[in-house]
Amino acid sequence: MNRGGYFITGTDTGVGKTQIAAALITLLAQRHKRVVGMKPVASGCSENGGALRNADAQLLIEASSVDVDYADVNPYAFAPAIAPHVAAEDAGTKIELESVLDHFERLQQQADYVVVEGVGGWMVPLGHIITTEHMAKALDLPVVLVIGMRLGCLNHGLLTARAIEAAGLPLAGWVANTIDPEMERVNDNLRTLKNRLNAPFLGLIPWIESAAPAELSRFLSLPE
Repeated sequence: MNRGGYFITGTDTGVGKTQIAAALITLLAQRHKRVVGMKPVASGCSENGGALRNADAQLLIEASSVDVDYADVNPYAFAPAIAPHVAAEDAGTKIELESVLDHFERLQQQADYVVVEGVGGWMVPLGHIITTEHMAKALDLPVVLVIGMRLGCLNHGLLTARAIEAAGLPLAGWVANTIDPEMERVNDNLRTLKNRLNAPFLGLIPWIESAAPAELSRFLSLPE
């Protein structure tokens, strides 16, 4: 299946997937593309106007160059900031890949590219059987891996890349995101990842406490 877009995953939760996804959306939009972000599953949502809204999903919407319905961007929104399959059970909801695909296809009809952000890391459960990996395979998009640069990043990055490869999905590239400003030997770790990951290096994001997607996009590159 030929789809325009990327699936953004990370080595863990809290490694900056949303910020990188928003920056990639901005980068693609600068190339005069109709681009929209999607976060199919989100925990830690707040009530706004009688409906649950997620801050990460809102950031993707703000970065997008197409106006779309929030329900298509984030079809599964849960209030507790807990594992999504647990939040879904508590809410009496079952996360269905068919529903995610339906919303994705609606977004796809309105945009040249859909940048989809996963939840947590690659193997986060979404139900009794399905995981983020199953969702990525169903969407059939090339994957961009965000590696949080901190102690342990080598093992986490290499394992996640191997899992993506085992799933049969192309690893379109990887981004090194400096999430620990005190990390020692960043360049040595970066060189090791470059030598061992068989995928394009898309950029190193330096430690920036707060930055807009447009600012972060300056540190990224994507093949034309």
